[in-house]
Amino acid sequence: MTTYQLEELQQIINEGERIVFFSGAGVSTDSDIPDFRSQDGLYHLSYNYPPETIISHSFFLQNPEEFYRFYKDKMLYLDAKPNAVHQYIAALEEVGKVRGVITQNIDSLHTEAGSKKVYELHGSVLRNYCMKCHKAYDAKFIKNCEGIPHCECGGIIKPDVVLYEEALDSHIIEEAVRAIQEADVLMVLGTSLVVYPAAGLINYFHGDKLVLINRDMTPYDSKADLLIHNTFDQVFPKLEIPKKK
Repeated sequence: MTTYQLEELQQIINEGERIVFFSGAGVSTDSDIPDFRSQDGLYHLSYNYPPETIISHSFFLQNPEEFYRFYKDKMLYLDAKPNAVHQYIAALEEVGKVRGVITQNIDSLHTEAGSKKVYELHGSVLRNYCMKCHKAYDAKFIKNCEGIPHCECGGIIKPDVVLYEEALDSHIIEEAVRAIQEADVLMVLGTSLVVYPAAGLINYFHGDKLVLINRDMTPYDSKADLLIHNTFDQVFPKLEIPKKK
């Protein structure tokens, strides 16, 4: 990242009045949560089944014990804390710059950092419910259960996350699309932009500046007004929070 890129990013933030963030797994790696597609990500782990098979709707129904063995081992990071990116975005919202955070992540770290308008496209590991009576359970209950978590009514408890083969929540999609359409700046962070329909939401942006920050190349690189290929620890700690108007 050049000094010029950092200065341009700061200027875009300073001048933006309706900034929307779109975040992916790369945003949470500095919180020690692995992403999916990097060399150290979940797709490169050795299990009896590929991760994308294990975290599918049909696999959950057919083999919940194996699902939960993987899920509790590799997707529940309850000790993770918000990092500099989550904190910066929350601080920008506090001064009136941010209209919303759209995230593909299921860790709820944006909310923990203090962001109020968060659209969780793929749900959250913090919410769980009984498939029979719909009673709610927290993530610690799931983590501490041996084998398949069951409700007191006998039903199987399911995480409130969108598995492969499941549709995204239509209301959340509508709100996310509205936020993107109304944004003057869209900042896309830490996502490969290959998972649909989430990645397709970028096409609803018609504002002034599209900023894309990611370690690796994405299919949308050529569309960005500002493109930064770098890790977030080299970017966000160097940014300032504009004064509240």
